Amino acid sequence: MTPIAPHITAFLHDHLATQRGASEHTCDTYASSFQLLFEYASRDLKVAPSQLWLEQIDASLVTAFLEYLENVRANSPSTRNVRLAAIRSFFRFVEHRVPSALEQVRRVLAIPFKKTDSKLVPYLNKEEMQALLDAPDPSTREGIRDRAMLHLALAAGLRVSELIGLRMGDLSLQPSASILVRGKGRRERALPLWRETTSALRAWLAVRGDAAVPEIFLNSKGEQLSRWGFAYILTKHARVASQKCESLETKRVSPHVLRHTCAMFVLQATHDIRKVSLWLGHSSIQTTEIYTRADPSEKLDATNSITPPKLRKGRFRPPDKLIALLKGQSLWGARTPTDAVKHIPRTRQLPITNRSP
Repeated sequence: MTPIAPHITAFLHDHLATQRGASEHTCDTYASSFQLLFEYASRDLKVAPSQLWLEQIDASLVTAFLEYLENVRANSPSTRNVRLAAIRSFFRFVEHRVPSALEQVRRVLAIPFKKTDSKLVPYLNKEEMQALLDAPDPSTREGIRDRAMLHLALAAGLRVSELIGLRMGDLSLQPSASILVRGKGRRERALPLWRETTSALRAWLAVRGDAAVPEIFLNSKGEQLSRWGFAYILTKHARVASQKCESLETKRVSPHVLRHTCAMFVLQATHDIRKVSLWLGHSSIQTTEIYTRADPSEKLDATNSITPPKLRKGRFRPPDKLIALLKGQSLWGARTPTDAVKHIPRTRQLPITNRSP
């Protein structure tokens, strides 16, 4: 029997972070997936998570764990696939370290991903975006910080990890304002900033003060703002903005919705999907194509450029009301003339007898 703890530690700290150079967010996601898996296996096998054996995490247990995610935790198929991707990546790592587990690894790798629905991306319109930007109170230090964060997230289309990871050295205000973004897959991109966003950032830097950390945005303790902290701030201001813009009450405003909103504005302004891909830092333009499906103006241009087929001319004449009534209901409620005959009552015929006058 092979203890699984040393292998999972080597996978997360050595293979994933050092050899593959995965981001901190990716490592956290994988660690969360294994935490859920080991907690489920511990309850199912009635052993402590640190006492689990590699041979116990077989295909049947992994399949039962995936069903538990969907049926008990009510996770979506997309979340299920993320957990399965982490498990499969670990077993591909294990097959080179434990040759005796090749058959077990093969069975786990054969577990398929579940097909997911391809839905339109959610985004905010101009009125909703303006209401959200007006929600922070600029007379307070936190309001100045929140206003700068929301402006920057919308102007640059940043992922939440990119936003909270921005450092003072990544911001350039002279001669023209721009930021250096370290994106997914360790890809860097430089983005210009709106004049309004630059003003909001200058106001925040004026009250930020000195801090022990280099990140631009800080929490109340003077430390780097976490992704969960920004999500909480965004939810709070979305609730305030919904009081002025009622359409926000029916929308779930998440950090990634701000990124989608930026992408839609760039697409509607440029009509060039390549510029959207460069702006968002996508590695493949196929990832950016989801925004063309969500933008109705792209289809409207195609509709206006096509000559539709002509319709046959004619004038509708409604039928006579009496005839329509007779067609819809025949004699005594019968549907057809034959049925009407059947519904005619027959008189009883008396027998003929010879009677004398």
